[in-house]
Amino acid sequence: MNAKATSYTAPDLAADESEESGDELFEHFHVTADRGQGMLRLDKFLTTRLENTSRNRIQAAADAGNILVNGKPAKSSYKVKPLDQISIVLPYPPRELEIIAENIPLNIVYEDADLIVVNKEAGMVVHPGHGNYTGTLVNALTYHLQGLPLFETGDMRAGLVHRIDKNTSGLLVVAKNERAHAFLARQFYDHTIRRIYHALVWGNFDEDEGTVTGNIARHATDRMRMAVYPPDGPVGKHAVTHYRVLKRLGYVTLIECRLETGRTHQIRVHMESIGHPLFNDERYGGDRILKGTTFSKYRQFVENCFALMPRHGLHALSLGFVHPSTRKEIYFESEYPADFAACLAKWESYTAARSDIERGE
Repeated sequence: MNAKATSYTAPDLAADESEESGDELFEHFHVTADRGQGMLRLDKFLTTRLENTSRNRIQAAADAGNILVNGKPAKSSYKVKPLDQISIVLPYPPRELEIIAENIPLNIVYEDADLIVVNKEAGMVVHPGHGNYTGTLVNALTYHLQGLPLFETGDMRAGLVHRIDKNTSGLLVVAKNERAHAFLARQFYDHTIRRIYHALVWGNFDEDEGTVTGNIARHATDRMRMAVYPPDGPVGKHAVTHYRVLKRLGYVTLIECRLETGRTHQIRVHMESIGHPLFNDERYGGDRILKGTTFSKYRQFVENCFALMPRHGLHALSLGFVHPSTRKEIYFESEYPADFAACLAKWESYTAARSDIERGE
């Protein structure tokens, strides 16, 4: 293993609490120019107003259309005038943490000068922190992308535009330069990224499709969990998950989830809130038998399924977004990982056998 130390921006959330989350990586600044403001370039004006923000990052944000002046995109050369209303989307300020570049194999689906798309395996933490300081995707990317200016600055978080949970498998896109990061960040901030997840959940559904709407915030007593709150209430962030039934397997169901928003643990907590926790999701109660018979053979069958897939049944299947350079939409899709596929196949066999018995075959 080759190693190289640099500094890293540690996110506010624990490393294993970052599922389907992009909104927490960015914040929205709003600045009003003073009445006596003299004519000054927009990038210089914002550099003096925003802490820990370089002029290069501000210029990249402007190039991506992330800076609005009086509601319209503005270039970094724009001359600020008195009472101008300026808004900008930027990553949160960094917190320093030493990170070691590690030569860890990555399943790279696509890579060019602007971005890299990785098919993350279950069990790999996205970013260091809270007991996971090595072996993360960021450690691997720091090694793989060493030499690029964005990753030499020590602000590794600049490349991250979204995250998926440690035990969620699937697709993740990372920017390789400031311009690409700003352009991709805007799409995640505006929720225009196309993301499809497949989930194996407990129980059957009365309907073939539906939508879960409910604010998401930290659980009142358990900080390792999130909770769903009324959509019209003051607590939590607005969250919407659309789902569609793909396969009915008796006591469990394979569903497709399309995210309209990207909140921490969104699919997991939304499914739990409607009585369908993810299969083997220990944090939201899916790691015990919730549906089915009391027969010992069935209990053993479920335990075998848990052993086949020792994590929650969630896979980030597809990812679509507008490319920062070509400005054309690109789309990626990944296969089920071996554990997810094996568990699903076992349930399919079980359901087929039950059907044969019920038909007297």
